[in-house]
Amino acid sequence: MVSKAKNATAAAPVSAHLRPEGLKFLRGLEKHNDREWFQSRKAIYEAELKEPMLAIVRKITDAMMEFAPHHVRPAEKSLFRIYRDTRFSHNKLPYKTHVAAWWSHMGMEKTSGAGYYFQVSPKGVVIAAGAYMPEKEQLAAIRHWLLENHAEFRKILARPAVKKAFQEFEGEALTRPPKGFPCEHPAMDLIKQKQWGLSTTVAAETALEPNFAQTVIKHFKLLAPLVDALNTPLEGAAAPKKKVLFGLK
Repeated sequence: MVSKAKNATAAAPVSAHLRPEGLKFLRGLEKHNDREWFQSRKAIYEAELKEPMLAIVRKITDAMMEFAPHHVRPAEKSLFRIYRDTRFSHNKLPYKTHVAAWWSHMGMEKTSGAGYYFQVSPKGVVIAAGAYMPEKEQLAAIRHWLLENHAEFRKILARPAVKKAFQEFEGEALTRPPKGFPCEHPAMDLIKQKQWGLSTTVAAETALEPNFAQTVIKHFKLLAPLVDALNTPLEGAAAPKKKVLFGLK
């Protein structure tokens, strides 16, 4: 009977939110960011952060079938590893002190494009969406798209629900118009951006609430038109090229 009870407990589904132990682990990792500390507590990381995060990501992904079907992917592909890539960094700390997930657009997994993101740390929960690290060609494509579609894009940003829930654009922008673009164009403030994204930060304890996944979903839905707009000029470039047969198109 004891054995059956243990098996039933092990098979119980993981809740789609964190427990206080998860935030406690991240606070400890901030103070002891070294392999010895982490390895001795890896089971805690797996149980209190990795598995709950996968459950959260799966629940969000299921909901995205309705408003972002081109961003649906296995949870394991969306969840970022907690291990830092220190090969080209002066910061040699081995672990991130947050857990995060990113939903890229289908066909753009190896590039950037526009997508959906959230992260949890002891400092807070960041919920964001947009194009954050567009490659050179993607930067140009979005900027050229904005030349003709800036009014439509501004309407998306001006929606009252979006303005209430999110901040203005974050990140860097060029100090002067990019080469080849008209200096006096009415969309120049948008065109000079190097990234186009909105985010909000809520209390870290939000991740402990049973409806945490729904909170993220609600925010993602608000920014679905933004993500779709930014991906519009990129989808054609990401589509597989048709093979030319005998020199004919």
